[in-house]
This record gives sequence, structure tokens and C-alpha cells, in this order.
Amino acid sequence: MELTRRSWMGKTGAMLLFGGGVAASAPGRAQTAARAAPVAAPPRTVILGQSVPLTGAASEIGLAFAAGAKLYVDEFNETSAASGVQLKLLQLDDGYDPARATANARALLGNEKADMLFGFVGTASSEAGAAIAAQQGTVLFAPFAAADVLRGADHPNVFHVRPSMADEAIKILRQCAAVGQTRIALVGDDDAMGRAGLAAVEQAVGELKLAPMVATAMVPASGDKIDAALAGVLKQSPQAIVLVSLSGTTSNVVRKLRKSGYAGTLMAFSIVGIDPLYAALGKDVGGLVISQVVPSPRPSAIPIVKEYLATVDNSDQTASYEGLEGFIAAKSAGEAVRRAGRGFTAASLQRTMAGMTDYDVGGFRINLRPGLHDPARSIDLISIARDGRILR
Repeated sequence: MELTRRSWMGKTGAMLLFGGGVAASAPGRAQTAARAAPVAAPPRTVILGQSVPLTGAASEIGLAFAAGAKLYVDEFNETSAASGVQLKLLQLDDGYDPARATANARALLGNEKADMLFGFVGTASSEAGAAIAAQQGTVLFAPFAAADVLRGADHPNVFHVRPSMADEAIKILRQCAAVGQTRIALVGDDDAMGRAGLAAVEQAVGELKLAPMVATAMVPASGDKIDAALAGVLKQSPQAIVLVSLSGTTSNVVRKLRKSGYAGTLMAFSIVGIDPLYAALGKDVGGLVISQVVPSPRPSAIPIVKEYLATVDNSDQTASYEGLEGFIAAKSAGEAVRRAGRGFTAASLQRTMAGMTDYDVGGFRINLRPGLHDPARSIDLISIARDGRILR
């Protein structure tokens, strides 16, 4: 882009000089040309290509995350005109299907000429996006619910705004240990995301030197297999059950556990989605503990939350954890573009992102290159009341 622009400027300059020489015989024209203001270069449009589930099993999360990202992109374009850069967010629906996410990634980097892949939702979809981005020599930025394997040194083109699943698992298990719960079980979706969560919990158990889990069960979202799996888990008398699943499986499992009389603690990862979970469970959500990787979207003194809520107030959206995370992800991408400069290349943008290890996005710290663990990152555990209120 920069070489092309310079070539165009060079040719234009030559044409102006040539024109000035011809015009010297005409009184006043040379002076008029000399006084003419230089034509400003058009802004560079930086395209963020997002494959996201706007329909399907994870659509509630996908819609909220995508909408939050769009809010910030609009804000950036309104307030950053002088920077010479505009952001364009292209969002394609993948229905939470990794095959569609793969096709979307190819289309976004091919026909649509996206400068980066952004905000893919789902473990398998994020892995697909990372693979296509690597093939095309660009980055996958801010995947939602990506497996921790994408944080390894062999994935230098993937940059994470959220903490690792292992960090969430450590937060959850430390809480269990703090209250004397040593018999822990896990129930997860029988998919790439559920298996990634299981690996994260098993790693956290080892790092914290806790007793091995008493039971694990990977289950489909519905069907008779859930009943048999839960019966096997309950036979081991777990004091707490960790849930690594989307809201559909989670709500089904929670209802069955409540009906069985299970009185232990139920704890879920942030990917579950509080709003769809409450919509599905109603009062049965009461007592569920959920980890969160961004601040609460309720009114607070945290600058990024205030900024997000101000944009929500001027839109038709409702504030949510997933919307705030999308907003933060897009703001972090915009900051990386700003730091890289208008003439960035794919390589220079990646170097800029790799150097953003302590970015204050507004009272909330972002580390784009944390490796597997980043102890300084804040992860909250919240509890949900029977009426849907968030308790801390």
C-alpha cells in the first residue's frame, strides 16, 4: 500500500511540475498552482474479518460479542478521522460450524482482502481461523474461547485479549480448595471446546497439586446419554462440578442436577454466557458460580466500562459481558493499528501486537503475548441469584 501511494505521489508531483512549466506563459496561473493546498491522501481502510455464530448453538454469545465489536469500530471511525485510518468490520455468520468458519476465513482474506482475522468464536472455529491466517501470512486477533494450544510458540500469529482457559481453571479450583472442596468432577460439551476445558482443568489440578478429579463426563447437548453420564458422576459424590459447556448443555445439566437433589457447588467457565443461561434456567440458575474475564458491564468507575456503557446508551443494544469483551477486543485491535502506523505491513503489525504486553485499555490491562499464564490478569468469580442478579 505505501509503495503504491508513494509511486502515485511521485507521478503526480512530476505532472504538477510539468504543468507548472507549461503554465508559466499564462499570467497568474503559476502563482495559483503554487498557492493550491496539497491534496490529502485518502484514509487507509483497515479491514477486520470476523467469522462469528450469528445463528446456531452459540448465537447469543456471537451476536453480543459481534455487536460490542461493531460499537467500538463505529466509535473509532467517528473520533479518529485525523489518524488517516478507518476500520471496517466484516462479519460473516458461521453458525458455530468450524467448516463454515474455515470457508469464511478464506473468503475474508481472499475476496474481501481483510488485513487480519478478528474475533472468531469457538474453539474449533478459532483453530480453523488460526490455520488459514498462518497460511496467508496474517494474524488471528482476539479469538473467543480458543484452546490454550493456540498460545504456544508455534502460533506466533495468534493474539489473545482474554486470559487462557488454564487461568480460568486455576481461579475456579483455587476457590474450591479455599472452601475445603477436594472432590471435584467435570461435565463438558463433547466437542473441541469441552475437551480444551477438560485439558485446562487437568493442567490446573496438576499445577495446584490437588487431588485428581473424581469423575469426568463429556456429553452431547441433549439426549439420554446425559442422564447416564450424570448418574456416573453423582455416584462419586463430588463436592463441586465444573461445567465446560455452552448455555444449552449447561442449562440441561443444571436442571437435571437440581432435579436429582444435588446440593454441591456448580461452577462454569466464562464461555457459558450469563444472559442465555438465565433465559433458559430461570430461578434454577441460583447459586451457579461463573468465572468472568472482563469487568462487570454494570455502571462503575472503570473507564472502559464507562466508555462501553456510553456507546450502548446511544444504540439499540443491551450491555453484556460478551458485548463488553467484543468492545475491548476491537479497541485493542484499533490501538495495535494506531501504533503500527498508517503504512503498516502484515509483518510490522504482528511485531507491534507482540510488543503490546501491558496495554491499559481503560482501567483494564491487556497482554497480547502472555503465553499460557498471566498472573497479573484479573479473573472474577461471580454468583448468580435466583432472580438473575449478579452477586460477587
